[in-house]
Amino acid sequence: MRTIRNQNVIQLTFMPRWFPVNCYFVEEAKELTLIDAALPFSAEPIVRAAEQIGKPITRIILTHAHDDHVGALDKLKSMLPAAEVLISERDAGLLKGDRSLLPDEPQTPIKGGVPKAVKTRPDRLLREGDQIGSLSAIAAPGHTPGHMAFLDTRSGALIAGDAFQIRGGMAVSGVMKPLFPFPALATWSLSKALDSARKLRDLKPSLLAVGHGELLENPATAIDRAIEEAERKLQKLRIHTAG
Repeated sequence: MRTIRNQNVIQLTFMPRWFPVNCYFVEEAKELTLIDAALPFSAEPIVRAAEQIGKPITRIILTHAHDDHVGALDKLKSMLPAAEVLISERDAGLLKGDRSLLPDEPQTPIKGGVPKAVKTRPDRLLREGDQIGSLSAIAAPGHTPGHMAFLDTRSGALIAGDAFQIRGGMAVSGVMKPLFPFPALATWSLSKALDSARKLRDLKPSLLAVGHGELLENPATAIDRAIEEAERKLQKLRIHTAG
């Protein structure tokens, strides 16, 4: 596991060389919030990293319910029974393996590795604007219907889950990057992801932290380019569909 700190955000990366999977600590005055639960073997390294920092993990927030973001959840909950588990109200069903869509959602299949045997149930369901310590919850659907991002209101750091990828090239979720195609392959709706990318851009984050890739400081220009690329791709898709 590789660890990188940027202010109050600490990136923990598993398998960094070939298939990087990130989770994050957000450090508060007396505690740590863990964002995402990485892979099944990640629990002990995450807990050890917290012990080295010297603060308890009191919350586990999930950006969305894909296997590479919830893999260690059950083990972490068994090791940290007092830790509060939080996920969006919408993706709580996905955490239970329910891929069904709501009537007002694009009726395209939910993709990616949806958990089939997670036993842990959330203690709190999140909605847009909820505050969790220093973090503000932001609905960012697209990769999954209930995907969320989290803005550190102290610094402007944005933990964006899979709303963007940086590994293999900066991209909005759903735009294929041949060097790392997996986020795109697991994206439910490019149209919704593009709307969310624009929304996140307008927050003017000082730091972008994603599920796959390096931390990116001052990401505005990179985000703008990724949005332009996604707009072109979506336009081509619409023309092809209309034709």
